[in-house]
Amino acid sequence: MAARMLSQGGVVAYPTEAVFGLGCDPLDADAVARILDLKGREASMGFILLAGHRDQLDPWIDGLTPALEERLYETWPGPVTWIVPAPRGVPWWLTGGRDTLAVRVTAHQPAAALALEAGMPIVSTSANRSGKSPARTALQVRRRFGGLLDAIAPGPVGGLARPTEIRDLLTGRVLRAA
Repeated sequence: MAARMLSQGGVVAYPTEAVFGLGCDPLDADAVARILDLKGREASMGFILLAGHRDQLDPWIDGLTPALEERLYETWPGPVTWIVPAPRGVPWWLTGGRDTLAVRVTAHQPAAALALEAGMPIVSTSANRSGKSPARTALQVRRRFGGLLDAIAPGPVGGLARPTEIRDLLTGRVLRAA
C-alpha cells in the first residue's frame, strides 16, 4: 500500500537503518512541498534519494570516473549516503539549489523493498519536525503526524543508533558521522 501511495503522489513514513523516514516520489513537487511543510524545513537543505538497488540511481548521478564509481559502490548497499554530482534537470527541491545530490542504496530490507516496489528511488528525510528527535517506531510516527500521512510502511528500524553517515564522493570527506 505504501508503494502505491508513492506512485499516486502520497507521502509515506517508512523504517530506515536508524529512524523512520518520510518519503515521496522525488519528481512530485506537491508531495515534496508536503514533506517540507510537515517538517517545517527549508527547501534549501535538499533531500536524500534512497534506492533499493543502485540501478535506480543511474539517472540521478552524473559524470563519475571508474575510481569514483568504485568508491561509491564499495559501500552499497549499506548505510552510507554519498553527495554526488547531479545531472542537469534534477529538481532544485532535491539538491537545495546545489549541483550535487545526496543518494544512498540501502541494505535495510523494509526500505529497499519499498523503493523497489515503488519502482523509483524515494525522498528520504527523518520523520520529525525540524529540530526535534526523529521517530524510531511507527507509533511515534502516528503520534507526531497523525492523519497527515498517506501510509506508514511496516517494519522495524535497523540497528544504527544514529542516521547514516554522509560522505562527499569527490573528496571522500565525512560530512556527518554515523
